[in-house]
Amino acid sequence: MGQETWVLASHNAGKIKEMERILAPFGVTLKSAHDLALPEPEETETTFRGNAALKARAACEATGLPCLADDSGLAVDALGGDPGIHSARWAGEPRDFMRAMQRVEDALAASGSGNRTARFVCTIALARPGEDIVFFEGEVEGEIVWPPRGPDGFGYDPVFQPVGHNRTFGEMSADEKRQLSHRARALDAMIAAGVQR
Repeated sequence: MGQETWVLASHNAGKIKEMERILAPFGVTLKSAHDLALPEPEETETTFRGNAALKARAACEATGLPCLADDSGLAVDALGGDPGIHSARWAGEPRDFMRAMQRVEDALAASGSGNRTARFVCTIALARPGEDIVFFEGEVEGEIVWPPRGPDGFGYDPVFQPVGHNRTFGEMSADEKRQLSHRARALDAMIAAGVQR
């Protein structure tokens, strides 16, 4: 299989590194929106799918290359699915995920429900010039723990403990997280569909 260059419509260094690692064995080299100095489009949609499509389409139109975009976030049941599509924005500007994690914990305490179940959700959109956008989705169930644990991962990883495990994503190696993560599951669905060609 020949090497193919795709654009990842993201400026998130952790996300870029995670997706590069997963796609490299399939002959895909990723260039990030950051590498190409592409602007981040405003995420104006109300769903993960809508925002992923918006970002993939904008990058594809700007570069003429196949473009991947993911929209992902943490959905906490007791908070009605929040922060959801607003997960990154909960971190404020500049993005401060310690503050975002504290905000989730404070909202859980205020809810008084005692329910700490949550899931990470990821929708990936793949846009190729002249073709319809295709979507791939992945989820991982877990619970919110407090205080945050572990120096690894990014975003909300230190407070998310997947079902069946006693460590957070922040306490897992990149390879361990790869076996479980919502993003990896969405990419696996894409790979299984044979879209890298």
